[in-house]
Amino acid sequence: MSLKKVLTVCFLLAVSSSVMAELRIGVVDLRKALFMSEQAQSFGQKLQNEFADDEKKAREAEEAARKLQERLQSDGSMMNESERKELTANFQEKVREFNFLKQKLDSQVNARKQKFLEDARPQVDEALRQLQNENNLDLIVPSEAVVYADPDMDLTEGLLKKLNK
Repeated sequence: MSLKKVLTVCFLLAVSSSVMAELRIGVVDLRKALFMSEQAQSFGQKLQNEFADDEKKAREAEEAARKLQERLQSDGSMMNESERKELTANFQEKVREFNFLKQKLDSQVNARKQKFLEDARPQVDEALRQLQNENNLDLIVPSEAVVYADPDMDLTEGLLKKLNK
């Protein structure tokens, strides 16, 4: 559990029951709202288009490695030692190529997603402030930190609507 979650839980436990009755709390699934937003959908499509060639190269390397492995398994026993060694070396090289391409692609995609999240943060913060004011809330808690909440407390749809404005 993250420190933020622990502090949130401790805060809620520390507040007396009489104060809790007066405390107005909302719950949001930030991840869901952000990744279902129109901006995120557009970003995902752009990302997919941008990295389509790299993904294709990785798939081709994976397919080539799979074919070499199948050939090695089906014909390996009938090959002489040098042919089997050469085929094994080719297979291992394709596996290394696939792993390199996949790691590179994953790293680039993750970096772009992180940048998207950082860039979206001010818009999310503003939408949360608006939700807090509109609903006269004292506290908005991420759904990941909540064990149970009344469905009426869930403001995720409202946050999504604000992000789509």
